[in-house]
Amino acid sequence: MAAPIKAAVVQAAAILFDKQACLDKVEKYAQEVAEAGANLVLFPEAFIPAYPRGLSFGTVVGSRQDWGRDHWLLYWENAVEMPGPDVDRLGDIARKNSLFLVIGVVEREAAEGTLYCSMLYFNPAGELINRHRKLKPTGTERLIWGEGRGDDLQVLETPMGQVGGLICWENYMPMARMALYEQNIQIYLAPTADQRDSWQATMVHIANEGRCFVLASNQYVHKDMYPAQFQAELEQASPIMCRGGSVILSPLGEVLAGPLWDQEGVLYADIDVKACAHAKLDFDVCGHYALSLIHI
Repeated sequence: MAAPIKAAVVQAAAILFDKQACLDKVEKYAQEVAEAGANLVLFPEAFIPAYPRGLSFGTVVGSRQDWGRDHWLLYWENAVEMPGPDVDRLGDIARKNSLFLVIGVVEREAAEGTLYCSMLYFNPAGELINRHRKLKPTGTERLIWGEGRGDDLQVLETPMGQVGGLICWENYMPMARMALYEQNIQIYLAPTADQRDSWQATMVHIANEGRCFVLASNQYVHKDMYPAQFQAELEQASPIMCRGGSVILSPLGEVLAGPLWDQEGVLYADIDVKACAHAKLDFDVCGHYALSLIHI
C-alpha cells in the first residue's frame, strides 16, 4: 500500500506569452511547496505560456487578420518545445525539489509544429513519465490546438498510488473518465481554466463517482497581466479574467482544501490512498457496483 503524502495545488497566473518567465515561476512555486513538505504538485491547464482567454487571434468564420497572425506567432514561439530544453528544465525542477510535478503546457511538437494542450508528468528523478494531450479542445480552442488521440489516457503506478487525470472539459466526457476508473485511479488530477460554480459540482461528482482524491488547479488572472499588444482586443473584457476555484477533495467528495477564489495561492492536503478503498465499501464503479448487461 502506498505511503501517505502531502499534495499541493498551485493557483497562479502564467507570465502570459513569456515561456522563460513561466518556467521561472514554476521553479519558484516548486521550491515553495517542497519546503512545505509536499511530495506532489499540480499546476493549472496551459500554465506555459498561457491560456489565451478572451483572444480571437483575428479570426472569424471566413477570414483572418494579419494582427491575429502576429498574436498567434508569439503564442507559437512561446509554446513548450517537445522534446527540447523546456522539458529538460521542467524535469530538472522536479528533480531538484524531489517532486512529482504535473503541469499543463501548450506543447509544440517539433515534427509538425502543431500546438496541443498537454499535461506533463515528471517523477522526482526528473523523468518525463507521461504526456497527455487534450482529446477535444473546447469551442474556439480548436482553432489553436490539435486533438489528442486518446492513446495516452494512462494511470501511472507510483509510490504515492495510482495517479492520472484529464484536462478541463475532458472531465465532462464519461468514456474518458471510465478509462481512468478502469485503471483504479486513486489521485485524479484536473488542471482547468473553468471558473464557474458548476465546475465545483463536477469535481465533487468525480470524487464520489471514482472514489478517488481529486485535485483541481486553475489560474487567477486579471486583464492587466496581458502584454500591451493584447489590451485593445480586451478593452471590453472584465478586469478579472479568471478568478480561480482550485480545490482538493476526498474520495467521498468532502472538501479538504479550498476552493480558492480571487487570489494566487497554494492549497495543501494530506492524502492516504487507503481512503479510496475505504470509500468503495458501498460504491465501486468498475467493481461490485458495475453494471452488467446480458444481451439475448
